[in-house]
Amino acid sequence: MRINSFLIFVTLLLTQQSAAASGIDAKGIIRDAIDHFRGLTSYSEMTMTIHRPDWERSMSMNAWSSGSKKTLVRVTAPPRDAGNATLVLDDNKVWSYAPKINRVIRIPSSMMSQSWMGSDFSNKDISRTDEIVEQYDHTLLRTDDIEGHKVYIIESIPHEEAAIVWGKEISHVRDDYVELEHHFLDQDMQTVKILKTLDIQKKGGRMFAVHQRMNMLEKENEWTEISVQQLDFDREIPDYLFTQSNLRNPRE
Repeated sequence: MRINSFLIFVTLLLTQQSAAASGIDAKGIIRDAIDHFRGLTSYSEMTMTIHRPDWERSMSMNAWSSGSKKTLVRVTAPPRDAGNATLVLDDNKVWSYAPKINRVIRIPSSMMSQSWMGSDFSNKDISRTDEIVEQYDHTLLRTDDIEGHKVYIIESIPHEEAAIVWGKEISHVRDDYVELEHHFLDQDMQTVKILKTLDIQKKGGRMFAVHQRMNMLEKENEWTEISVQQLDFDREIPDYLFTQSNLRNPRE
């Protein structure tokens, strides 16, 4: 009788824990993680390092964002890359400026998954829009306890009608909305690349992933890292920054 009572107790406890887990808003966690990363507005200075088996190069960049629809990224060094810039307005409206040819080029949707500046980040990765929030279905797979934090493992599957190249994405989001890992899987559900957070510091008044690495799993010893040196949130950013005119002739 005591054994049966114990089994009933354990079953009820597991059922309650499962119900509590299912009550967690997976979509809300993804949305909050993106909002945490971007803020209402943001300005950052960072370095991107592209590593290949036989060479490595680094670029310095400045980036501005406003809301979930506007982003400007401009390369500042080395001299051969300085001035290259990318402007994002709304979902999938992306322009690129190359000073060597003095042209502003619209990036079509078909090229959003292609490499940005020869790195392992795509044009879509750089834009960091909230597309994943609205065009995916989100499910909490499990909750882990890591170094005193709850970490939510969330599976995000794009809607059938969405123009998304990935079969699904899996996010590891800490309870303070810092994303620890992001897995990108193809249509065959094979992992293609993984974005991992290597260092977390307090920046701009919040804990932030200041050092991340994108690993391409099919290419040995190929990766791209981004390190953030300066980060300010909620500063006043004029609208003219997010224009094609400013993309070509910067006034920031």
